Amino acid sequence: MTVLIITHSHDNECIPKVMQAIDEQGGTAFRFNTDEFPTEVQLELACSRHAEAGLLTSEQGSLDLGKVTAVWYRRIRIGQKIPSTMEAQLRQAAVQESRRTVTGMIASLRAFHLDPVVNIRRAEHKQLQLQVAREIGLEIPRTLLTNHPAAVREFAQTCEQGLVTKMLTSFAIYEDDEEKVVYTNPVSAADLEDLEGLQLCPMTFQEKIPKALELRATIVGREVFTAAVDSQRLEKSHHDWRRQGVALLHDWQPYMLPIEIQEKLLTLMERLNLNYGAIDMILTPDNRHIFLEVNPCGEFFWLDLLPGLAISQTIAKHLLNPSKG
Repeated sequence: MTVLIITHSHDNECIPKVMQAIDEQGGTAFRFNTDEFPTEVQLELACSRHAEAGLLTSEQGSLDLGKVTAVWYRRIRIGQKIPSTMEAQLRQAAVQESRRTVTGMIASLRAFHLDPVVNIRRAEHKQLQLQVAREIGLEIPRTLLTNHPAAVREFAQTCEQGLVTKMLTSFAIYEDDEEKVVYTNPVSAADLEDLEGLQLCPMTFQEKIPKALELRATIVGREVFTAAVDSQRLEKSHHDWRRQGVALLHDWQPYMLPIEIQEKLLTLMERLNLNYGAIDMILTPDNRHIFLEVNPCGEFFWLDLLPGLAISQTIAKHLLNPSKG
């Protein structure tokens, strides 16, 4: 059994942990750092009237793509090492051609995919996630996605606990080479008076949900691994635990989701055609579980250290024996 791991050279420790687990379970893992293509990694894809063949070569060695039995689509950063000094239009063309080459290779592999890229891209849509979650009986926050200032002000009047705002896409702003990530933020009265920027960029607004704990449910196949953190103990993490993620790193604890909620989450995954997902939820002070979103390629490395949350081993098992997942 040979597993191809699609990632990049700066991914975190979850990659070697899953590779080690695959090895321990009798398989072979090959790491494809997509940021090293096409500058350092070579790819040969041949297709003729009678046969097809593929060969991927990196510092790890050469992989016959015909022997790949499973693919773990983790991260993708194709063409990042193409020189920035290259003429802009030519560089863009080189990146796009490299991207099409790699994504075409991935799509053509006759293997189990965790998960198929087309499934991931569809499931990433937050509007779809909320729609499906509501339909299967999960409680969700009231949400407004808009570029219309008057609609935001009207919505705010119906939210007694206030509003938070977030983006549908994850991105960072760089100032003086410093990365500033855009987190979930509260909406103040002053913000409601200054919404003209919506004409240039729509945003997502949600009712503010009181938090007892924030939950992360990592699902691999039919197995659910849930952990909780008290994000309210630090002032800057009240609205988004990621803002002080490092400070809270060792505060996470295993959490037992009610069976009913677990079953609904598994139904959500089935409806979204996902084998893997990292789901964010809120436990309210009155013990309600509120679904926020599912990240089809979400992080789990810091949770892998908790007792009973053997996520890397379970991913390896699922890649090597997908029918038993």
